[in-house]
Amino acid sequence: MKDTNARRRFLKQLTGTGAAAVAAELLPVTAGWEDRHVFLTQPYLQDPTPNGIVVRWITGLPSYSWVEWGESPALGQRTHSITNGLVDAYNRVNRIALAGLKPGATYYYRVCSKAITEFKPYQLTYGDTIRSDVFSFRTVAEHPDSVSWLILNDIHDRPQSIPHLLNMRGPEPYDFVFFNGDVFDFQENEQQIVDHMLRPCTDVFASETPFVYVRGNHETRGCFRSQWQDYFSNPGGREYFSFVRGPVHFTVIDTGEDKPDDTPVYAGIVDFDAYRREQAVWAEEVMQSQAYRSAAFRVVLMHIPNYYSGEWHGTVHCRQLFDPLFNKYGVDIAISGHTHQYGVHPPVEGRHRYPIIIGGGPQDGKRTLIKVGADRQRLELTMLDDSGKKVGEYELRSRGRGK
Repeated sequence: MKDTNARRRFLKQLTGTGAAAVAAELLPVTAGWEDRHVFLTQPYLQDPTPNGIVVRWITGLPSYSWVEWGESPALGQRTHSITNGLVDAYNRVNRIALAGLKPGATYYYRVCSKAITEFKPYQLTYGDTIRSDVFSFRTVAEHPDSVSWLILNDIHDRPQSIPHLLNMRGPEPYDFVFFNGDVFDFQENEQQIVDHMLRPCTDVFASETPFVYVRGNHETRGCFRSQWQDYFSNPGGREYFSFVRGPVHFTVIDTGEDKPDDTPVYAGIVDFDAYRREQAVWAEEVMQSQAYRSAAFRVVLMHIPNYYSGEWHGTVHCRQLFDPLFNKYGVDIAISGHTHQYGVHPPVEGRHRYPIIIGGGPQDGKRTLIKVGADRQRLELTMLDDSGKKVGEYELRSRGRGK
């Protein structure tokens, strides 16, 4: 990973394409960006596969945007996004998928946005073009023998916690970062998403290493709750999903709210019971798949744990729906957050036959970083508190699957 300070050249003279050169300045969202052509975020990577990856970023003005990329810093190729025959343009929130890449290969890229100053039916006028620095990433190998990842949860609008926790990771490389819900207290506007998550992530890792994100119960709250999903790309394009990395099969469940749907504060505009039932049907189909059955390790990631979270409705409903599936189909480990109290809970006969790991909360002294690594013989999990002290660990040995 490049040094953060070396990467952050906010005022860099760039060559425009069909327009005057301008500075690719990264401004605070509150600094009058509405009438300035600037990057509100550096690019951040999503949904990596052996043959592709999604690049996202946000601009201050509606633009036509593209990614320049290649197998060397000279780049040489260019990709934009097309939907139903239309090149995506006059938008600010960008999602461009790079496809046809080689597995396990290093690529270089930068993002480019040309402002659209006027968009009439028969006349489109361009403004300046801005370009980011050149970054690099590595595609997922076709059949890697190992995978490692980091888990954060329950940040609750404390953006300083993201670099603080990630900087404790140590020298070991990692393949992605997983956010296990409640990065925010509620969803209010784009500025909150940029300032409290995207910028802290790109400052540390996200322009060169992807992250994956599942909602917690707090991401379902607030006037911007439905727009939240427009800023993130999960495998399959849904808020619950599964994927395989090397020896590990991941099942990711969107656990929804923790209180009954008819709770007055929800004002009659949620329906999470039906949503969780929908996911239970889907999860059983996933767990019957060859990809799941042949994986050396089967990992579940979900914000609300089935146990150790009191008897709130969300916990009980998840227990009723998912715990029988986890037991029946041999889940190896489930990792959650939500309780704000970290813990390592071994299997309990007659309840959960799999360990449940729960990350900590947002307050100083309760924050945690979970580090997980797996090869085809062993999975190791270590949990650190925000002082760097080890506060939990768990090890699994392969049951002979995945050979």
